[in-house]
Amino acid sequence: MRPRTTGAALVALSLLLTPGTAAHAAPGRTADGVPRAVERVARQTLPAGDGWASEGPGTTGGAAAGPDQVHLVRSRADLVRALGGDNATNKSNATPKVIVVDGVVDGFAADDGGLRGCADLADPEYSLPAYLAAYDPAVWGMVPPTGPLEAARVRSVANQTRQTQINVGPNTTIVGRRGAVLTGLTLMIDGASNVIVRNLTFDDARDCFPAWSPTDGATGNWNSQYDQVSVRRSEHVWVDHNTFTDGDNPDSAQPVYFGRPYQVHDGSLDITHTASLVTVSYNRFVGRDKLMLIGSSNTVGPDVGRLKVTLHHNLFDRVLQRLPRVRFGQVDVYNNWYRLAGDDFAYAIGVGVQSAAYVENNYFTLGVGIAPADLLYDWGGTAVTTRGNWVDADRALPRPVDLVAAYNATHDPDLGGDAGWTPALRAPQAVPAPLVPLVVGPFAGAGRLPL
Repeated sequence: MRPRTTGAALVALSLLLTPGTAAHAAPGRTADGVPRAVERVARQTLPAGDGWASEGPGTTGGAAAGPDQVHLVRSRADLVRALGGDNATNKSNATPKVIVVDGVVDGFAADDGGLRGCADLADPEYSLPAYLAAYDPAVWGMVPPTGPLEAARVRSVANQTRQTQINVGPNTTIVGRRGAVLTGLTLMIDGASNVIVRNLTFDDARDCFPAWSPTDGATGNWNSQYDQVSVRRSEHVWVDHNTFTDGDNPDSAQPVYFGRPYQVHDGSLDITHTASLVTVSYNRFVGRDKLMLIGSSNTVGPDVGRLKVTLHHNLFDRVLQRLPRVRFGQVDVYNNWYRLAGDDFAYAIGVGVQSAAYVENNYFTLGVGIAPADLLYDWGGTAVTTRGNWVDADRALPRPVDLVAAYNATHDPDLGGDAGWTPALRAPQAVPAPLVPLVVGPFAGAGRLPL
């Protein structure tokens, strides 16, 4: 049995030495041009005991891929071919495969390499100016849009989905070489269990055709469709050492229509629709609004007993909400660094319907105007376990914080402090919260693996 690590240096060493399938170790390159040293890292599997995705058979991704299923990709067309050849049916391709991304892959790229824009994907009967004129609440009222222009928007969304939603099948590993970027696309892991995604930067998964939802909130909201990574109806998924960002197209730069920001981005990593047994480790989430939705509906039904997710050693850097927002699931949140700032910050951990989050040994660095009482938000839940967390705020010395007590002191109704379970799958073990920045800062995000 491998020793469990407790210090920053040993954690770093373990990242480099994580065991994995290392077949085809001859010198040189694979038939598709992947260096053998890169292939060895790309075939790594989730270590035993590392979060919910390690339960049972664990998560191996494409480690069993044959020599002809180790692919080097440099374009959207390459990526679709490596995943099986047809984006519409790739989600059912269960052949074990390892995909190594080299460079920038743009979801808006046509097969001939040219870039398509939003205008190229728009239905002929859709235009944003016409949509704004037709559904202005002063004209249309505060009811959902209907009619030809809304139908044209929906057709436009279908066009974009075919272009920028990349469907991933079971038994797949996708890893990036240093500097690899997936921009303008969604990795859709839907009904595709045993998937590993590592060492990639996800950039600007923008929606060309956001929907106006006048009944969302008191004054309505614009809502977009595309996550950077979406996990649905899948088990045994490991998302590790990635960076999630909006790049040079932040939400703060979008215009305001109908008095609300024109929201062109959705989540970074949403885990919904009965997905379960997911480990999210050593990722960096930078400058985004909505990050991670675990459970998409308050309806009591198929999600009960599902949505089991572990989040450890992630950096949440200047992000605003859903860090994560949880419904139903037993979600283990430990040893993450929350570096929070900005006037638009909403909350960190959302306690939703029948949620059971266990929040332990996290470190919260809080900017001006953010208090410990702001870190939890009650979305219809009743209890959350919080232990060993620390806060660094108000230019005072870092100190332990009882997140439930801080929340209850300023909010009604109170949240209970016992989520009803104790995590068992923790390798590496939790380190004390004051050490978390030393471990997470240098090692979270893309570009940290030897690829």
